[in-house]
Amino acid sequence: MGSRLPIVYVRGFAGGTKGINAAVDDPLYGFNDGSTHVRVGRSGDPLFYQFESPLLRLMIDHGYELIVKGNQRAWLERQQDGTVPQHTVWIHRFYDVSASTFGEKPQAFTPERAASDLLELIELLQRKTGAPRVHLVAHSMGGLICRCLLQKIIPEREGPDGKRAIDYVDRLFTYATPHGGITFDVGFGLFERLRDELGIGGGDIFGPERMYQYLTPNPGRRPPEGWKPNVVPDSDFPRERIFTLIGTNPTDYDVGLGVPSKVVGAKSDGLVQIENAYVPGAKFAYVHRSHSGRYGIVNSEEGYQNLRRFLLGDLEVNAEFVRLELPDEVGGDDIVWQAEAELAVRGLPILLHQAVAAHHCPINLELPKGSADNPVPLVTTFLLADASQRPAADEPARYTLHLRILSLRERRGGIFDFRDHLEQTADFDDVLVVDVGSVGDALAAWAVWSSQLDVPLREYKPSGPPLTDQEPRPGEWIAEVPLPDTARAFLGQRAAVRLRVSDRGDAGRTGLRGTAPAGSV
Repeated sequence: MGSRLPIVYVRGFAGGTKGINAAVDDPLYGFNDGSTHVRVGRSGDPLFYQFESPLLRLMIDHGYELIVKGNQRAWLERQQDGTVPQHTVWIHRFYDVSASTFGEKPQAFTPERAASDLLELIELLQRKTGAPRVHLVAHSMGGLICRCLLQKIIPEREGPDGKRAIDYVDRLFTYATPHGGITFDVGFGLFERLRDELGIGGGDIFGPERMYQYLTPNPGRRPPEGWKPNVVPDSDFPRERIFTLIGTNPTDYDVGLGVPSKVVGAKSDGLVQIENAYVPGAKFAYVHRSHSGRYGIVNSEEGYQNLRRFLLGDLEVNAEFVRLELPDEVGGDDIVWQAEAELAVRGLPILLHQAVAAHHCPINLELPKGSADNPVPLVTTFLLADASQRPAADEPARYTLHLRILSLRERRGGIFDFRDHLEQTADFDDVLVVDVGSVGDALAAWAVWSSQLDVPLREYKPSGPPLTDQEPRPGEWIAEVPLPDTARAFLGQRAAVRLRVSDRGDAGRTGLRGTAPAGSV
């Protein structure tokens, strides 16, 4: 299992004084919130499902500790250096100084002050725990505070010791963060201009001018032409160490008469538009969860399962289509091709990733002509390879990747032509079943298409030799699974799904030696 570094949670936007006062009344700033609703089953109706909270699950599943002792910061400062456990969870209580309930004159909230205080907390944790770095976990605006730390506060402070952001932070995981700001589907930009000009409720921090100021070292007054707020330069922090969890359910977010989701639009989590919730080049997943509330993204099993795998997983797993050849004679230039991908894990009533057209996040298939592979990324996930969690040889861990390819005729002007269209009927629709188990002391994988099974999936047990590794280099494992014969007849005879497993750390520790994939959870 990956290193259990200290985890620091950074909460989201609370609004004005009333909201800030309510936030500081919560000892754990909401990281302890769980839920009792999950949408499963054919009908999609909510069922009871008890998710304890990401905090409790980190403690139960991975042995993390929560140390408060009345005042976590004061308690930390009293401890001797190097004596506090590394596998601990801490809350960055940046809103406390802006509350009016502690009898002192409140300070105005700014992302810069919150990020500077976060750096002080990280340095304190490094001294007291001896940890080389920390993991940052953030919801909504909290992700922008973390980026202010990585992109502005640390670079501006860089001294003779040459410390960079990577010397303080190991990985950053964000839930529903508006990396590209918050925009609206209505008003033709009027709402954004009023918000940014008047600073209503402090909401100007989600506009481009203010974001430029707290995401850029020594900035000017206004962003230069072409500046994009969701870009994290690799020189500031490696994008491969960032994961953005993107919510796609606007319907269940409502903080008052459903107004936010109606203003933001359907292509959102109810507050943050899908296109604004990602960082180009970072890892990501789509989950059908709202920004907060009963079906909120933080207090969800989907959020937690992606969180634990990204922070603590030893292995990165990528799946992609390769060598697809979209049929010219069937389509032509007026055909729009899309793919959908849904990732499930046996034993969980949720999907880890759901990129589908119904949630406004399909995968657009724009294949370059003449490319050898035409790779189309489908999903990235992470596996925990702790030996104590490996499955027994007779009961491998099972993952399914539901894949669909759809086409729709588009006339000039972006108008779809439905004359030859069959709604929600795919040109290709199948499920890739992947089992991860053991062969001797080594871990191995088997894969089969659901359409090729002659028994119900729950009764299927893999047999025969595992997938063959096509990459002899240690630390990486690659295998290809050809599409079923019927699909290859019109998508290309060499079309396949390529599975790539890469070791994120010590290859010897995880057992990934270029012969078989490791990982179990």
